[in-house]
Amino acid sequence: MSIQGTDSYADVRDLPEIVSAAVALANELEFPSSCRVEQGRLLYALAAGATARIGETGTGCGVGLAWMVAGRRPGVQVISVERDAERFDRVSRLFADVPDVEILHGDWSLMNDHGPFDLLVVDGGGNGKRGAAADPEKLLRPGGCLVIDDFTPLTEWPPMHQGAPDSARLAWLQHPALLAAEIRLAPDLSTIVGTRRP
Repeated sequence: MSIQGTDSYADVRDLPEIVSAAVALANELEFPSSCRVEQGRLLYALAAGATARIGETGTGCGVGLAWMVAGRRPGVQVISVERDAERFDRVSRLFADVPDVEILHGDWSLMNDHGPFDLLVVDGGGNGKRGAAADPEKLLRPGGCLVIDDFTPLTEWPPMHQGAPDSARLAWLQHPALLAAEIRLAPDLSTIVGTRRP
């Protein structure tokens, strides 16, 4: 989820149809915090590597979900959870006819009952920005990928946030169950991608 991420689609053409539909829904509901285009393209690529199941915490209006659905292989299941009732209802309708997509209504912790995942995007839940509450050993298959988006790019070590070490970022980068790295997607945007150790 990115602050003003929905606005990043204003002049972008040739989007996958389902992504365009999700962006239109975000605009209709005046939801500004969709994943940015750069993050969506990364999710599209990562989804292609999944063989069984993809998960997402924090559906929002379904823009990130749409990128993963567009990029996945046929038959790969995608599960996303959204706690806001109106967004859950509207996104459920948007994806109603898309095979192998399930939208859950509730807290991110519902994902604990649906793993393990080949790819899990910890977006609007799982305390992605407040430390590692989501357990990669429980939620990911060995070799599975965890993505935490919407960081500012790292410019020093240790990474700092508001004058102190960035404990949330460090929790993921140094998580003992993950091999993790930060990927810069734009001059002002980075993402942490971690692979669960075997």
